[in-house]
Amino acid sequence: MPRLKVLPHPALCPEGREFDARPGVSIVDELLAHGIDIEHACEKSCACTTCHVLVREGLDSLDEAEEKEEDMLDKAWGLEPQSRLSCQAKVRAADLVIEIPRYTINHARESVKQP
Repeated sequence: MPRLKVLPHPALCPEGREFDARPGVSIVDELLAHGIDIEHACEKSCACTTCHVLVREGLDSLDEAEEKEEDMLDKAWGLEPQSRLSCQAKVRAADLVIEIPRYTINHARESVKQP
């Protein structure tokens, strides 16, 4: 089973996290299933960029981004060649290391956990 390593993010996972990921499942669904509350304002429909991640290792193992994802990524804050929308990128057989950008294009967070 592939491993998904999330680099530290000051708000979502300050210590970073590493866990087994299910092949064929989107990165966003794996993050959410493991308690990392990444934004996904469009409910995973490839209509925003709030689930933008940077794939630091394992990018070549992912299916290529489709045109719709590429068009949305052009609007993402902090776009890099390793950028993907985590709602569209599905885990395959290889391990992945991802970084969640510090900011999104959202001015207000859609889903905030209440204390």
